[in-house]
Amino acid sequence: MESCCMALKANVNPINVSKGRSNGSVVFWGERIRGGHKSRDFGTRLWKSLRAENGVKKVKPGVACSVLTPDIDKETMKFQAPIFETPQADPKNVASIILGGGAGTRLFPLTSKRAKPAVPIGGCYRLIDVPMSNCINSGIKKIFILTQFNSFSLNRHLARTYNFGNSVNFGDGFVEVLAATQTSGEAGKKWFQGTADAVRQFVWVFEDAKAKDVEHVLILSGDHLYRADYMDFVQKHIDSNADITVSCLPMDDSRASDYGLMKINGTGRIVQFAEKPKGTNLKAMQVDTSILGLSAQDAARYPYIASMGVYVFKADVLLKLLTRSYPSCNDFGSEIIPSAVKEYSVQAYLFNDYWEDIGTIKSFFDANLSLTEQSPKFEFYDPKTPFYTSPRFLPPTKVDRCRIVDAIISHGCFLRECSVQHSIVGVRSRLESGVELEDTMMMGADYYQTESEIASLLAEGKVPIGVGQNTKIRNCIIDKNAKIGADVIISNSDDVQEAERPEDGFYIRSGITVIMKNATIKDGTVI
Repeated sequence: MESCCMALKANVNPINVSKGRSNGSVVFWGERIRGGHKSRDFGTRLWKSLRAENGVKKVKPGVACSVLTPDIDKETMKFQAPIFETPQADPKNVASIILGGGAGTRLFPLTSKRAKPAVPIGGCYRLIDVPMSNCINSGIKKIFILTQFNSFSLNRHLARTYNFGNSVNFGDGFVEVLAATQTSGEAGKKWFQGTADAVRQFVWVFEDAKAKDVEHVLILSGDHLYRADYMDFVQKHIDSNADITVSCLPMDDSRASDYGLMKINGTGRIVQFAEKPKGTNLKAMQVDTSILGLSAQDAARYPYIASMGVYVFKADVLLKLLTRSYPSCNDFGSEIIPSAVKEYSVQAYLFNDYWEDIGTIKSFFDANLSLTEQSPKFEFYDPKTPFYTSPRFLPPTKVDRCRIVDAIISHGCFLRECSVQHSIVGVRSRLESGVELEDTMMMGADYYQTESEIASLLAEGKVPIGVGQNTKIRNCIIDKNAKIGADVIISNSDDVQEAERPEDGFYIRSGITVIMKNATIKDGTVI
């Protein structure tokens, strides 16, 4: 065999140093060990050759050595340095915590009898279906939901939709609803004081056997509308070796003060974080968002980087922050994240797609009606990443001589000689002849009334569920099980911006009329 040089350093090309014969022996740093590397006693002979003589070691620990044997017939060999790859994110090591939200005062009266995540959206879904479906489509099947306010309908929807027995099957995953409860001790007598406190009060659950293999914890909100693969988010978190990663997006002047804002450096690390700043503090958070890849024109329109309220933590870091570092901090956005920026590696993750915070009546109304547009910015249907909801087993909608333009009609509806334009009609809705619906979000009903029940109610001068004959409705949200009589006009023609008329079954918020759940609007009423 011809002797050669083997390069052990990265990016160094090997060269021939001499040509000669090794007489069937192994060349090791100029020494000869008889036999090839495949021979039975090769290991023994090599070890003897490497042993120390007279107390002097021939080989230092950790130093690579080359061994040439006769059964290597290539003249030149190249050793490539090992490539250290970033570990791939594994959804089995990720748990998500979906926050049920507070009292939802900005969404009132839609939240008067339900939690924010239980508010119906898109005709047949509820807001909680958005993060739940994103988790399932991302392969994350360890899901906790923290609830506190008006959680009955939310708990019922979760039990019907996301259980092991029917509908969605999670295999070895789980969906755990953790309702606010009182425990022993002074602190245990308090309800959730904020997002971080809600997680802190259930730390003992997250340390349970089910969660022992969890390396990363995803914190999600239950009142956002978007489609996302959370594992892309987690992978960025792992790639940057961050302790915390905050999902963010560029934001304009008009809404910036409603969100947590941040400044980042060239590596994407968050160097400053301010929760919902106002006035001069708001202006101080302006940045050149072209660092996110925006064009100069877009960077001028969106001079802020806003937090989506979606975070991923290393599991041990989250527990340390909540129990040891900041045990008195109750909110992630206003307390935990701004404090952690100073001591931990907190990275920003740019979410470059549709996202909407359903926090107010106007944002809820606009987000719903935008679903009816041609080529909408967001739609629930996607064959690869479907959105799940409760299986209701309703019949197809029946439409009798109607005019329907840019609308969504849900399951189990009965429409007779009516007009529906730029509106959403929810499940089990009933629209009688002559009804005109325009720019309206109608949530539908929880149950049917039979034809005989409807006839009996009408004969008694009462109003059945649905919308009666010749009623005209525009710029309106109609909550579940509303009973709207015949010849009613709901248009807010006086352009009233705010009004409270619960005794009459409605509120007006931001110029939008909201008909309350189970409300009755009598025949001939004008709003």
